[in-house]
Amino acid sequence: MQLTKRECFKLVAGLAAAVALPFPAIAKTLKKENPMSFVLPELPYAKDALEPHIGAKTLEIHHGKHHQAYITNLNNLLKDSPLELKSLEDIILDAAKDPAKAGIFNNAAQVWNHTFYWHSMKPQGGGKPTGELAKKIDADFGSYDKFVEEFKAAGATQFGSGWAWLVLDKGKLKVTKTGNADLPLAHGQTALLTMDVWEHAYYLDFQNRRPDYISTFLDKLVNWELAAQNLKHA
Repeated sequence: MQLTKRECFKLVAGLAAAVALPFPAIAKTLKKENPMSFVLPELPYAKDALEPHIGAKTLEIHHGKHHQAYITNLNNLLKDSPLELKSLEDIILDAAKDPAKAGIFNNAAQVWNHTFYWHSMKPQGGGKPTGELAKKIDADFGSYDKFVEEFKAAGATQFGSGWAWLVLDKGKLKVTKTGNADLPLAHGQTALLTMDVWEHAYYLDFQNRRPDYISTFLDKLVNWELAAQNLKHA
């Protein structure tokens, strides 16, 4: 099949969107079904791989229903829009400047956030980081224990729905929290890892015990290799 000039342009734009995310392992997971449509990225592990900490049912609903809904909504909102040809990050940055595009921002940011969150965890994860990341945490927080204290506080005190993040901001590591779909990208920061504190991320496994979920995330799930790679490529 021969593509028209416009179709070729859309194809290039779609491929560019697949490499817009901040590190290669994630960049390969978020692709467009066609040059104008995003598709749900596969989880980087089996649905039961995070058990007993996060169950297969949680991932089935969280990934297959919630994440998919953001993908579907975003594609519908972008249809016949100039943003339809943009990368996911460009869509987020454009929509963040315009209150009239709040729906686009919320859905695009949640597609980004969730894709990043899946990779922020891994089977047999947790524990302390090593190498340059560990040195950077000690330098910028004072100690790993101080980082843990700040990260737990960010997750526990984010009222309602949102996210806790480890970010690089002007060369320094910081812990931040954002509400709803907001994300570091919209504030000029580089995300190294994230933890979802929307209730549907943990309620089936931890009920209302968000602090237990946060401790489990750090002790058993966090993917420090992701954070180290993001720091390296920042």
